[in-house]
Amino acid sequence: MKQIEISRINAQISEMMAHTEKMARESEKISKENRYYPLIVGSTATLAIVAIVKMFL
Repeated sequence: MKQIEISRINAQISEMMAHTEKMARESEKISKENRYYPLIVGSTATLAIVAIVKMFL
């Protein structure tokens, strides 16, 4: 292989590694966010129920 081809392949490998790392970070972020969604929905539902009950009492 020529030096130019080797350099091009190394650049592609580096680009793919960077892309893989970015995807891993995004995946971790989504996974952290998914943990809190049930808590937020539950809190919102509880507050809505309390507000409705308070209107009628």
